[in-house]
Amino acid sequence: EDKPFNFLQILCEGVIAGGAAGVVVETALYPIDTIKTRLQAARAGSQIQWKGLYSGLGGNLVGVLPASALFVGIYEPTKRKLLDMFPENLSAVAHLTAGAVGGLGASLIRVPTEVVKQRMQTGQFRTAPDAVRLIVAKEGFRGLFAGYGSFLLRDLPFDAIQFCIYEQLRIGYKLMAKRELKDPENALIGAFAGAITGAITTPLDVLKTRLMIQVDPSPFKWNIPHQNPFLHN
Repeated sequence: EDKPFNFLQILCEGVIAGGAAGVVVETALYPIDTIKTRLQAARAGSQIQWKGLYSGLGGNLVGVLPASALFVGIYEPTKRKLLDMFPENLSAVAHLTAGAVGGLGASLIRVPTEVVKQRMQTGQFRTAPDAVRLIVAKEGFRGLFAGYGSFLLRDLPFDAIQFCIYEQLRIGYKLMAKRELKDPENALIGAFAGAITGAITTPLDVLKTRLMIQVDPSPFKWNIPHQNPFLHN
């Protein structure tokens, strides 16, 4: 915290760490994310298919890598700068703000990536290039940003709350332990922060998913006007 602010160094470290972490986490949790998407997209009484849980992973990683790198690359220098500006008792505000700013910047890559990924997860397309080509052909480039408003409504609070909880828990734990935290401890704190934030933002996540998978996106539509092989009545 006492080191001089070096924007380029913090930016580069954040980009590398964020990109690597994003790829590892996305690959490990992709099957769970696919199941979540199909559950959120399913109509009442539909049965969820368990095949193709890695459908679209390769194409998704192409977007996840730069999006994760961009998020951390924005979050870290923003956080450091705000912590230098704010008094110590407002560190939570610095973490909240940095999380929201990072999420806003990364959304320009995250949203098209999420749209393509979720439509592949629900069986609308087989490959990411086909998904991009057909979405643009049928809906224009705005189709790649379907549900952008709901994405911001869900993901900006998610990023802000998750990283605020994570950073504040780390600060408190370090004060109690009177030492630097070990990697497993950081991981457990991160998992706990993510679980709390996920529970808070799940309704918004359902709305985001349903808007993103619609063929004719509208900010006021809730229905899913298509059938796909992964959701059977």
